[in-house]
Amino acid sequence: MTFSTFSLSRTAPSAEVVPKNVAILMSTFNGEAFLAEQLDSLIAQTHPHWTIYASDDGSCDATLTILQDYRSRLGEDRLVIVQGPHRGFAANFLSLLRRDDLQSRYFAFCDQDDFWNPDHLERGIAWLQNVAIDLPALYCSRTRLIDVRGNPIGLSPLFCRPPSFENALVQSIAGGNTMLFNDATRELLRQTPSDEHIISHDWWAYLLVTGCGGVVAYESEPTVGYRQHEKNLVGSNAGVLERATRVRKMFQGTFRSWMDANLHALAHFRNRLTPHNRQTLQLFEEARAAGLARRLQLIRQSGVHRQSLSGTLGLAAAAILQRI
Repeated sequence: MTFSTFSLSRTAPSAEVVPKNVAILMSTFNGEAFLAEQLDSLIAQTHPHWTIYASDDGSCDATLTILQDYRSRLGEDRLVIVQGPHRGFAANFLSLLRRDDLQSRYFAFCDQDDFWNPDHLERGIAWLQNVAIDLPALYCSRTRLIDVRGNPIGLSPLFCRPPSFENALVQSIAGGNTMLFNDATRELLRQTPSDEHIISHDWWAYLLVTGCGGVVAYESEPTVGYRQHEKNLVGSNAGVLERATRVRKMFQGTFRSWMDANLHALAHFRNRLTPHNRQTLQLFEEARAAGLARRLQLIRQSGVHRQSLSGTLGLAAAAILQRI
């Protein structure tokens, strides 16, 4: 296993190394096609101490029936079903984190249509339990792309640059479907105002943890089968078509609107950012409002970058066109 890590603060082994219960946070909406297969992969985890919290956002297919059937088999202490806020997948995930009855040492985001490797939880916890319990920590990984029948069809992009706030400002490093995190990260995320428009819960988690001096581990070996189908809410970011889609969104101003939303939400946490990251954020905000020459100078000075060379060149093009 290869990890790329980032930290602006100390890491130290926690006093307790015995794996604790994991709260698996699942957002569901009309997911009948693949839900049972995903639930079976959760049940097959080599780490046996978990509870599934499924928040349904108003499904009108058999999703709730499937969840209720699994709850009757697993017990109400292993599968909890709640009603979502009906405001999209990101708001649904964050609403779970705000629940007062959600008590756990570790947490995992879970999509309804993927398939977890049996050791997904075990591998994430093996890293998390060596981080000080009061330090925000986030584990994530590459994904194995699978088709509707579960056959492997490729891999998500491999990122080699260390996770950082400078990267998080303009890019999410991994899908939420691979993310595990500790209670310190949960406490950060649950402080997000409920009326904020969060573009994506995984990108937001990456922003907050790196910005507030936490530690992130990105594992190059896939731990999740990321199913590709026509109803995917967020694509894999792999392949020519997906790259073309990102370019189109940049020219249409979508990327800049995402920046607006993220920075507006991040303002609530400005005092929680490390001094270095507050300076980075200030330079980035000034760059977005500056004229062309000054804009490019400030972007370079801020250190903001994407993971790949082509991505960073695309970021430069977006800066020139004032689309960031």
